[in-house]
Amino acid sequence: MKIIKKEEFLENLEFYFREIREGKIFVYPTDTIYGIGCDATNDDSVNKIRQIKKRDEKPFSIIAPSKDWIKKDCVVDDNSEKWLNKLPGAYTLILELRNWVAVSDKVNFGFDSIGVRIPDHWISRVIENYGKPFVTTSVNISGEPFIKNIDNVPPEMKDEIDYAIDEGNIEGNPSTIVKLINGVEEIIRR
Repeated sequence: MKIIKKEEFLENLEFYFREIREGKIFVYPTDTIYGIGCDATNDDSVNKIRQIKKRDEKPFSIIAPSKDWIKKDCVVDDNSEKWLNKLPGAYTLILELRNWVAVSDKVNFGFDSIGVRIPDHWISRVIENYGKPFVTTSVNISGEPFIKNIDNVPPEMKDEIDYAIDEGNIEGNPSTIVKLINGVEEIIRR
């Protein structure tokens, strides 16, 4: 796992975009906690994150490249539009997926819904410029506590991660999950 600073990452963005396209795995900061992710359209990379986290078929969420992407690829009704207007922010919206090829089927294993985020953080502008959705899940072995500092990445994960963008301590909590399917609003986690 190569540790890089925000400045180095942003100064060499085209290089890192190539690395993402080639399937590299990244740990990155958000407005809530550190995430681990990859290009959400790359089957092999998504599977690698499942192996790193020792995670079964529980769906992953994504950072969407834009609200327009969400409206194009997910079902957005009046109720979910209200929540969409709260983005960017510390919310994960579970929406019905309209476009089945918008992400790898390894992200949600054929479920008809997907969790979408747009963090209130510079990383969202990076994903917008990349132009594709990006897997977002906590940096931990499934069932273990999430990390607040790059130094706390579990040793068994470090060899499998290509890059970690270090932004110091992040004292947030995971995002609030709001399920918005068929006009029903259900807050799953605060």
